[in-house]
Amino acid sequence: LISFEQLVLPLLQRMQGMEPDAPETMEAVLGRDLPSRGGIEEFRRMITAKLDSCFVCVPLKKGAGAISTITRANTMLRIPASSEGESRGSTVRLELLRPLDQIERTILCTGSHDLTLDLLHDFLKKDSPAYPLASTHVGSLGGIMAIREDMTHVAGSHLLDPESGEYNTSYLKQYLGGKDVALITLVYRQQGFMVPAGNPKKVKDVTDLLRDDITFINRQAGSGTRVLLDYELDKKGLDADNIRGYDNEEYTHMSVAVAVLSGKADAGLGILAAARALNLDFVPLTEERYDLIIPRLYLALPSIQRLLEISQSGRFKEAVENMGGYSTRETGRQVL
Repeated sequence: LISFEQLVLPLLQRMQGMEPDAPETMEAVLGRDLPSRGGIEEFRRMITAKLDSCFVCVPLKKGAGAISTITRANTMLRIPASSEGESRGSTVRLELLRPLDQIERTILCTGSHDLTLDLLHDFLKKDSPAYPLASTHVGSLGGIMAIREDMTHVAGSHLLDPESGEYNTSYLKQYLGGKDVALITLVYRQQGFMVPAGNPKKVKDVTDLLRDDITFINRQAGSGTRVLLDYELDKKGLDADNIRGYDNEEYTHMSVAVAVLSGKADAGLGILAAARALNLDFVPLTEERYDLIIPRLYLALPSIQRLLEISQSGRFKEAVENMGGYSTRETGRQVL
């Protein structure tokens, strides 16, 4: 598609005696480091949204498994062949793939991945298409850092405090200081070990991960799921270095599920809904709380108001519960 846009379409226009259309552009602050291989001009599809003081953009995944970026992206960044990439916080010039007013209304959600965010996206697209929801998955701690640096409207988080057993609140105090944010519960969800159908390796609990015949697939450092795993290992006095695959990381629950389904791994920690989606077996470990962190200055935005209204609607809650492994008993409760 990029080849068509950049090469074929301009050629067709010139053959018809027309000058190629100059793309509409805008500036935005880059929310994440974006390395690039020098010597090749690179085109990166981006998500851009308007924050309080500026536009912020984040890169979407590239590669063979990133076909969905064609529909998700609203801007594109050209990285010249002479560059080795762009640094987080730098101002870059983007080509618009969507109208500017749609970009201005986009809700940017950064942090932990959860399937209910995909569901929220679908509900907003159907009921309130004026407010697109764009989510990027960098883990719970990455979402909190994005809130601290004013790089997102919303962050999803499920960070367990091993000392108190509470979710998220201590991390907000530690990393956000006096920043005025709301902490709103979205769902409770079941976390456990996703294993192939029939559980051929008979995985029962975290101690089985240290067996020589088990290959594990992990989540990235800073994710709430990784924190949960480390907590369970510490609780039993187990050494993560003895787990085959501990350093093999994925960024979403569905990516972990795919790794198990494909045979790349014998087990991975994730949510029940992801296991069910791919017909995997599931060994329960715990129920955890998944919250949304929202700076209070954004709570009055029509887009955020609509997102919260939909998340608390009966239709949305029913759809969440139907995925399995979720409870909406406190959805919408303001923890902070």
